[in-house]
Amino acid sequence: MSEGHPELPGLDLDRLRAHLDGGLPGLLSGPLRGRVVAGGKSNLTYVVSDGTGDWVVRRPPLGHVLATAHDMSREYRVMTGLRDTSVPVPRTHLLCEDPDVLGAPFYVMEYVEGTPFRTRDEIAPLGPDTARRVAEELIATLGELHAVVPEEVGLGGFGRPEGFLERQVRRWRKQLDASRSRDIPGIDELHGKLAATLPEQSAPAIVHGDYRLDNVLVTPEGRINAVLDWEMATLGDPLVDLGLMLVYQQQPVGVDKVPATSAEGFPPPEELVAMYAATTGRDVSRLGWYVALGCFKLAVIAEGIHFRHSRGLTVGTGFDRIGDVVAPLVERAHTMLKED
Repeated sequence: MSEGHPELPGLDLDRLRAHLDGGLPGLLSGPLRGRVVAGGKSNLTYVVSDGTGDWVVRRPPLGHVLATAHDMSREYRVMTGLRDTSVPVPRTHLLCEDPDVLGAPFYVMEYVEGTPFRTRDEIAPLGPDTARRVAEELIATLGELHAVVPEEVGLGGFGRPEGFLERQVRRWRKQLDASRSRDIPGIDELHGKLAATLPEQSAPAIVHGDYRLDNVLVTPEGRINAVLDWEMATLGDPLVDLGLMLVYQQQPVGVDKVPATSAEGFPPPEELVAMYAATTGRDVSRLGWYVALGCFKLAVIAEGIHFRHSRGLTVGTGFDRIGDVVAPLVERAHTMLKED
């Protein structure tokens, strides 16, 4: 947005500085500089610094966005609600819903140290024992999230648990239709099968919506410092989080190298499921349906990214092959439904 900072698409540091000086007087002590740390696939994420402190700014991606996705107020609200629970989240500072400041709503939160492990090469130096600890922490943290009582943290009206699974199937079909630019064999049949075989919903909880290893910040000791990327959080059936996490473990989207979840010491999917069931006491007998839903959801998201990339509206690299993952995800979903 700013001609003075072309390396920061979507972030005008001068406008941001003026807004922070007005909304959080005394926070900044020097000129702002920044860098993009994630761009285009999800919300745009920047680290900004005044030379003394660091903060994170989040805003929606440029160009085409899907309805209900990239919701800044949703991310801000859920992290603010969880800040005093056992679920580790960054502390929130400011939400701006005025698009005139940066061209879209945005929020500012604290900068948290940690690594979002994406590839096996990144996590391998930790060793197998620590890799296992990371997996155990990942499951334990998910269980802690699903144990939070929404009403006790100001999130009682955060979503509508009744009919959640039916709405999820319908919503992702609607978002697929909003991003259609080519024929995708089997995806309409997949939608029909999901809608026709809905399981009985698990007891409602706070749902992250995109829970996976590279959406948490991990310390060198294998502890989780923060859970990030709450843009699709809501209240509903928490098994969708577990199902989607397993999709990412076995068929990650956007990872060109071997995924971190295949590192030595990281437990196989069936062991992770057993850990979750033991931690939460939830019935996981129909988890195959939830994995299939996760495949459908990721296929729609990947198609949306492909749609934006084809129109030159993504920021960063690695988008040219994102459309290639759609067909395998659809195929895997059909397989999971046959086994469910």
